[in-house]
Amino acid sequence: MADDPDMGPGGQGSSWDISAVQDAAEAFRNLDDMARRAGGAMTAAFASGMAGGKSLDQVLVNLGARLSNIALNAALKPLEGALGSGLESLVKTLGASLGGVTASAKGNVFSGGRVQPFAKGGVVAAPTFFPMTGGVGLMGEQGAEAIMPLKRGADGRLGVQAAGGRPVNVTVNIAARDVESFRASRAQVSAAVARAVARGQRAM
Repeated sequence: MADDPDMGPGGQGSSWDISAVQDAAEAFRNLDDMARRAGGAMTAAFASGMAGGKSLDQVLVNLGARLSNIALNAALKPLEGALGSGLESLVKTLGASLGGVTASAKGNVFSGGRVQPFAKGGVVAAPTFFPMTGGVGLMGEQGAEAIMPLKRGADGRLGVQAAGGRPVNVTVNIAARDVESFRASRAQVSAAVARAVARGQRAM
């Protein structure tokens, strides 16, 4: 019989997959542990049943509950490990993507240990994370975005105040021959004033 290339001298295997052997050994350890726990549960159930004067039915019901609990824990153990490693990976990925950005109690953003104030406004040209109540926000993800501080006006309304805004003077010249022609041109005067106000608002 020709020598099998996967077999060593004397027909003994020499190229075993180490990881498969380790997996099998781990499975046997888990099985042994589960058998010991099941045996302990059976012994404890019968001992407590005899000492407590319980019927065989009650002892078997308690034993079934304990064995079910052992089997459930054994079945969930791999899932627990997978979820733990998955959450750890998610936290690491999120931490890397935040790039050292942490939020302060006042809502400032710290990046690389520096506070980046935006009280006077500014422009965010690149995707940037910022803290929000209960989470993290993202700004500038589709291009430059402006940060504009809000001010309360004299009328009590909250809005954006342009930096360097100056009062706009509107001069309306009316040339009328008499009162009747002035009355006839009221619509034109109203439209001219409305256009001037709109231009002034755009300039603010």
